[in-house]
Amino acid sequence: MAENVVKGPASYFPSIEKKYGRPIGEWKELIGASPLGKHMELVAWLKAEYGMGHGHANALVAHTLAEGK
Repeated sequence: MAENVVKGPASYFPSIEKKYGRPIGEWKELIGASPLGKHMELVAWLKAEYGMGHGHANALVAHTLAEGK
């Protein structure tokens, strides 16, 4: 039986932290502080500014926006 299996966008968080060297809280602060508000604008910004892959950027933005910027 699976214990505490993380699903959805948060399942990417450990690999995002490892690959890009910042805790998720920092990424969420950056997204929240951005003047951009649309999902795909934020995804494109993370990809261009931080070299983040699409899946990782998309997961972070989706999770942050779902919590309420």
